[in-house]
Amino acid sequence: MDLLDAAILGIVEGLTEFLPISSTGHLILTSELLKIPQNTFHKTFEVVIQLGSILAVLFAFWEKLSTNSFRLWTKLCIGFLPAGTFGFLFYSYIKAIFEPITVSIMLILGGIAFIVLEIFHKEKESHIQKIEEISYKQALWIGFFQALAMIPGTSRSGATIIGGLILGCSRKVAAEFSFLLALPAMVVASFYSLYKSHESINLENAFALGVGFIIAFFSALLAIRFFLNFISRFNFIPFGIYRILLGIIFLFYLDILG
Repeated sequence: MDLLDAAILGIVEGLTEFLPISSTGHLILTSELLKIPQNTFHKTFEVVIQLGSILAVLFAFWEKLSTNSFRLWTKLCIGFLPAGTFGFLFYSYIKAIFEPITVSIMLILGGIAFIVLEIFHKEKESHIQKIEEISYKQALWIGFFQALAMIPGTSRSGATIIGGLILGCSRKVAAEFSFLLALPAMVVASFYSLYKSHESINLENAFALGVGFIIAFFSALLAIRFFLNFISRFNFIPFGIYRILLGIIFLFYLDILG
């Protein structure tokens, strides 16, 4: 992987990590377009540059995290349990389905889910208007939705936002909790991936990893600010439509529908 490829993937990761359109899916599809081999280092690269996006969350939500530290961090840890457990048990199986066709299908299914949910969702009837109002039980249930996102193309943020909306969160609260719930999940996933494949990293590709990491950080900051501003004025249907169209385009590209 050269530095240009690393920079492009860093931009894609940062811009899509916190939008409900699947960052992993976009990385896989972008890699397919760039003809980057899906070797051990590349799969590790896709996971580890997410730490750049995580730093962006810490930067953007530092005041909220420090003010509500114990209760909020406890809820985040509880929410992490389902994904952490399933990820540990089925790590090898999850890696095996990181394929463009899986991404395309899940993009379409997730897009349909967002559109259907928004048809029935009434924002004014949401009874959770502050992130502090999310209970420990609700945090756990949202965590189960996050576990579904281990299927590439599902979208971690998309799954947790859908879970939050179903449980009565406003769009803003669902999005914010989704951002914060990424902290334990992505940190553990990144370091576990590094541990499992550290032999594939050398001085040359470590530099590419650093470039992707830094660019992902700044791209994610922009994406977080855009997304929170967007959902304060609109709903999630545009993201659902985007997911469906992108999934269909790549099915044609892969000659599945051709």
